[in-house]
Amino acid sequence: MPRESVESRVLPRTALRPKILTALKGYDRAAFLNDLMAGAIVGIVALPLAIAFAIASGVSPERGLITAVVGGFLISCLSGSRVQIGGPTGAFVVIVAGIVQKYGMDGLMIATLMAGAMLVAMGVAGFGSFIKFIPHPVTVGFTSGIAVIIFSSQVKDLGGLSMASVPSGFLAKWSAYAAAAPTFNPAAAAIAAACILIIALWPKVSRRIPGSLIALVLATAVVQVFGLQVETIGSRFGSIPSSLPFPHLPHATWSEARDLFRPAMTIALLAGIESLLCATVADGMIGGRHRSNMELVAQGIANLASPLFGGIPATGAIARTATNVKNGGRTPIAGIVHSLVLLLIMMVFGRWAALIPLPALGAILVVVAYNMSEWRTFKALLRSPRSDVIVLLTTFGLTVAVDLTVAIEAGMLVSLMFFMKDMSESVRIQALTRALRDEKRPEIEPEVWAKEKFPKGVEVFDVQGPLFFGAAQRFEETLAEVGAKPKAVILRIREMQHIDATGLHALEQFALRCRKGGIPFLLVGIHDQTRSVLEKAGLMEAIGRENLAPTLESALRKLEQGPAAGS
Repeated sequence: MPRESVESRVLPRTALRPKILTALKGYDRAAFLNDLMAGAIVGIVALPLAIAFAIASGVSPERGLITAVVGGFLISCLSGSRVQIGGPTGAFVVIVAGIVQKYGMDGLMIATLMAGAMLVAMGVAGFGSFIKFIPHPVTVGFTSGIAVIIFSSQVKDLGGLSMASVPSGFLAKWSAYAAAAPTFNPAAAAIAAACILIIALWPKVSRRIPGSLIALVLATAVVQVFGLQVETIGSRFGSIPSSLPFPHLPHATWSEARDLFRPAMTIALLAGIESLLCATVADGMIGGRHRSNMELVAQGIANLASPLFGGIPATGAIARTATNVKNGGRTPIAGIVHSLVLLLIMMVFGRWAALIPLPALGAILVVVAYNMSEWRTFKALLRSPRSDVIVLLTTFGLTVAVDLTVAIEAGMLVSLMFFMKDMSESVRIQALTRALRDEKRPEIEPEVWAKEKFPKGVEVFDVQGPLFFGAAQRFEETLAEVGAKPKAVILRIREMQHIDATGLHALEQFALRCRKGGIPFLLVGIHDQTRSVLEKAGLMEAIGRENLAPTLESALRKLEQGPAAGS
């Protein structure tokens, strides 16, 4: 049996134990060489992405490298996945840029620290399995929205436009681009177009060396050799530091922390979703099984450490993790090597990074945005049920036009509303005696429903499905349809396995009405779980334990024996 299968039997997905502790059992030289090669390649792949994501987020390029080094190192050391690669990702570009514009770098540090603490708490509390309940249309909607925003944020660099600043609003951006159109730089556009072409076609030449790196090197060489007037990292941000800064805490006030709670929650939610999705994809590639709660704790610790060194939020990166697996990485050592390779590049070649032309980085982000857009999935979801289409378009539209935090909240709210509507419609509350009077004769317990045997004046209702707040009103309306004072009321609930506080209240009110009217009220087919809920809520006193029956036949016998009215 494969080692991964043995591990999963001994330690469940919820175990709070880093995967590195079990992944290195029986580790040998061959495995190390595979991890070393995979980690080195992923480190090279991550270099342009880390810089590009930082610039797109409105921060200096070295902050992306710091995030990949510090955050990526800790994620690999503590991850609940064997092959997870962590660092800055496109999903955070929108939220990070918004926080930086509104609250500055200190605000971003505070929000990231708060998000890290939330992620650790979520992992310890066992929320790792709950994040999977976020509806698919919500994740596709905000991911596609982020892709559109990333692309729109790169138009300035793609066209070499001369602009003092780029507005944060989507429509305001394009209005500003239109106004700056006369400053279009053909050289910048040519560099960007060539880089996109190289990235798209390079996999036909080699899949080991990333096309983004080839595009970056060639673009930098062309700009320097021909002296093209194109903006570079150095001309906008200056030189990149060749070492990690000393860790420090941000200045924070209670008021600022309170204002940053919602953005921090969004960072935590995005980090959780991205990392667990990435770990699940990796499981499918290696035939493994990650530990979801440990993964959240690892992400939390990484996001507690990254901002202390000046980094931005980090999470699992699907493309880099897939590259790791495809190149032979099978343990967290590969992820650790990836971080060390980035640190080495930063220390030795950091000063050369200042020569990288910004249109080349913009081209890399355009490719990232295209891959993030999931346009095929988006298109397929448009053929889904109307409720899913509304959730998808709501989340997508609000992500692009308003704010990612608002989009996720609204998407979840609309999803829950449709879910409650569907659940309430799935609950069947049927007046069975009316069906008998209408000669429909329900095909259940025919010996009881024989018209000549069934006592007149006894009303029987059947509840199928959960009696929760979404269905409580229909329950009350159905019971209220009882006409003249019946001899007795029987409520069959053998297919009702859940009841919430609103359902309990509706049931209690009806039981009290029967008691006041002197009408015997019996419950038939009650489950042990439902009985326990009724006892904890104190409803047994209103109904009476003697008025419980396992079947309709036994309930009718109780009535023949004359149970106490409403008790």
